[in-house]
Amino acid sequence: MLIVGAGPAGLFAAKTLAEAGLSVLVVDAGEPIERRSCPAAERGRCQRCTPCRVMCGIGGAGGMSSGTLNLSPQIGGELSVLAGGERRAWELIGEVDGTFLRHGAPQELKEAGGREVKWLEEKARRAGVRFIPIRQRHIGSELLPGVIGSFVRELAGRGVVFLPRLRIERIGKGWVSAGGRRLRARYLLLAPGRFGAEWLLSQAQALGMRYEYGPIDIGVRVETPARVLEPAVRVSWDPKFHIVTDTFRDFVRTFCCNYRGFVLEERYGDFAGVNGQSLRARKSNNANFALLVRVELTHPVTNTLAYGSSIARLATAIGGGFPLLQRLGDLRRGRRSTWERIRSGGLKPTLLSVTPGDISMALPGRMVTDLLEALEKLDRVLPGVASDQTLLYAPELKLYALRVVVDENMQTSVPGIFVAGDGAGLSRGIVGAAATGILAARGILRKEGVE
Repeated sequence: MLIVGAGPAGLFAAKTLAEAGLSVLVVDAGEPIERRSCPAAERGRCQRCTPCRVMCGIGGAGGMSSGTLNLSPQIGGELSVLAGGERRAWELIGEVDGTFLRHGAPQELKEAGGREVKWLEEKARRAGVRFIPIRQRHIGSELLPGVIGSFVRELAGRGVVFLPRLRIERIGKGWVSAGGRRLRARYLLLAPGRFGAEWLLSQAQALGMRYEYGPIDIGVRVETPARVLEPAVRVSWDPKFHIVTDTFRDFVRTFCCNYRGFVLEERYGDFAGVNGQSLRARKSNNANFALLVRVELTHPVTNTLAYGSSIARLATAIGGGFPLLQRLGDLRRGRRSTWERIRSGGLKPTLLSVTPGDISMALPGRMVTDLLEALEKLDRVLPGVASDQTLLYAPELKLYALRVVVDENMQTSVPGIFVAGDGAGLSRGIVGAAATGILAARGILRKEGVE
């Protein structure tokens, strides 16, 4: 059994298959988890790590994140549909959470109920915003590598073989080619993560695999003083707000909140993006979160993956190879930001490997309008979030627009090839990706007559 991708989907699939006695090989283009840390990035001065140090490697993109586990089928894709019902989805979430706990995740939970949750729900409702209460566990960026390392050691002890730093050039029925050699396996499970979404698309096209394009989320990372987000973070480590804009009636959501955290640069090959992380030991005076606009395309242009990537490449070109940074007040006034204007605002950015500029030169006008209107609504829930001093980093994008068509076993239209995780468009986030990995592994076991 060969798994491409060692993120949550690949790791949990390997666990399920190895426990059933199958021989498992996991390959990944990136580094082992212990070699993926980037001290320069943590200080806000990225030294241009290779994309596979941050976006891929053992542990996946989530291995370098804040490690917030959203323990609900409401978040992270359509797990209830894939699992065959909500009860089974909750069982998968419990299995994923239990594995993380066994390998050192903190016991502390934020629950989805209580007086403060109801207060925030009502305050958001009055502002025309929907707050989504979720049960959450926060691991923290500095603890997550140790948790993943423990998990990997357990898998290795069960006979799972890992081959990091190996780029798969081509896949076929029962084989993959890499570095001039061909690796064969009875079944292939493709779980390349968001970083590998474009790679998976090219392979799907070459094989004649059925797929479709789903929506894409693209926008900015918002950075404010920590006190602005404190009322929401008391209720939820990663508060989820859903907003419908007034002008275009578009859907905008918050994602990946990092209270007293740091903004990070992501590298996607020929373009740059941003993300965030929060540490348990080291804190900033700021908080950051993604503000994302949902984009859907219809006939004749449906390739949302290419559309999102083109916006990111334009933003990177305008930024001279770096992400863009702009004060909200400058965006409102139609002027670019400069380091002088940013310093005069009093809010110190936590990512310095950026180019002050004008985000409206990179993002479409409709998207800029959506973001401005969403921030104004959110400001009624969290006063100060739409201050002129608020910082916006662009682009932030989630490359899971490709959705591979699968059957009830997570098998593609090409017999013997299964998919899982964000890169295949079947999940969004750590827990959802891990759960789809389990589902794909169980599908393989059914094919083998083991389960």
